[in-house]
Amino acid sequence: MTAVVLQALTVGSASVCGLMLLLWLIHLPMRNAAIVDAGWAGALALLGVIYAAVGGGYPPRALLVASMALLWGLRLALYLLLTRVIGHPEEGRYVQLRREWGGNLPLKFLAFFQFQALLCILLSTPFLLAALNARPRLALQEYAAVALWLAAFLGELLADRQLHAFKANPANRGRTCRAGLWRYSRHPNYFFEWLIWVAFALFAIGSPYGYLALVSPILILFFLFRVTGIPATEAQALRTKGEDYRQYQQTTSPFVPWFPRD
Repeated sequence: MTAVVLQALTVGSASVCGLMLLLWLIHLPMRNAAIVDAGWAGALALLGVIYAAVGGGYPPRALLVASMALLWGLRLALYLLLTRVIGHPEEGRYVQLRREWGGNLPLKFLAFFQFQALLCILLSTPFLLAALNARPRLALQEYAAVALWLAAFLGELLADRQLHAFKANPANRGRTCRAGLWRYSRHPNYFFEWLIWVAFALFAIGSPYGYLALVSPILILFFLFRVTGIPATEAQALRTKGEDYRQYQQTTSPFVPWFPRD
């Protein structure tokens, strides 16, 4: 078992670090660091497939967790490439980072890209645990996890489509999206993203050492609330939308969808 875990981690780590190095090289002439976001999702999809291939667990379980990781990761990576990278200027969050970091930007962004690779390895813990699980039947909580994953996947897909449609209308420039799910949460995409990771953890928690899978939804929640998620997104929204976004903050739940306040 130890040899299998080491093989999976070695192959997975080398793959995602190599992918992030390649994306860092691509971003240099583009001057668009948002490509790392698409790479983050793609790297996690890649890890799900690698762990399923080398984990040696119950094949239907390994195939199921790999499929969930692949569908989620490729969908999100493609969405981010089309809406933030290809044909788009660099997102305001990364422009702000360039201003704050000052000199030696290529090396600082290299470290940033490789940190994303490390984060992917940590977050992929549920994929690895499930792929190693040799128990020859799926448990009830694994079926429940698949149902939760599907609901969260569709919720995130809907939130992204509603936001994209709003931004595609030139009349909405400088305004805050309050359409659909965005009327009930300032970040419904982040909420459903977190639920996806809750589903991954629930799927893996019945595996040996399954409690380690909880690191993923906990880390996601920490980064959403304290690091690169909500704080950076809202700071950028306040810079570009001003008072309209401040009013939105006063009436709309920051995370969990709920009825707006008057």
